[in-house]
Amino acid sequence: MNAETPSPQDLPAGDCRERLIRAADEAFRREGYRASIDQIAARAGVARQTLYNHFASKDDLFSEVAHLAASSMLVALDDESGGLRERLVRFGLTFRERLIGDEGLALFRTVSAEAPRFPDLARAFYDKGAGQARRRVAAFLARAMDEGLLRRDDPAFAGEVLLAMLDCGDRSRRLFGAERLAAAAERARVARIVDAYLRAYAPETERNAR
Repeated sequence: MNAETPSPQDLPAGDCRERLIRAADEAFRREGYRASIDQIAARAGVARQTLYNHFASKDDLFSEVAHLAASSMLVALDDESGGLRERLVRFGLTFRERLIGDEGLALFRTVSAEAPRFPDLARAFYDKGAGQARRRVAAFLARAMDEGLLRRDDPAFAGEVLLAMLDCGDRSRRLFGAERLAAAAERARVARIVDAYLRAYAPETERNAR
């Protein structure tokens, strides 16, 4: 490490924390929950005590991995450029990347394997991951309903419908060995799903005009 490259211990607290979460993400995907604190600290290039300065326990770090995964998906909703369809397509692509991409599948297998032994940990992981995503999607759809872009319905239910449509059974197929779609085919599939969703939730005035 040269003089121009800061040591991990010298990084700003926020950067060090994110580095630790990403190292934990990789360690948990490769080793499962049995990955040790020492392994995670080594991956991040920090001392064990540095890790504990940021996270009280491995459980805390594990749940933060879920929070990071969910946050990376939700960035697409925060981008206000484009219309509703464009924003939903962007979100759909990032959501499916986390859901059915290799990294997302590996993390899903880890959580599924540990859930029966550590139910409290699994619940915390869900709340910071999938639970956070569901709440944010519901809030996004509620705003679209308030603006007259979607017909009025329970936003939480509307969000569950959207996420289920974006899954479309593809995670199960991938878990059992199906290949991922090529990029162009994946984009076309997401666009088709979003279009079907928007037809189902079209404002009443549009539905009556058909």
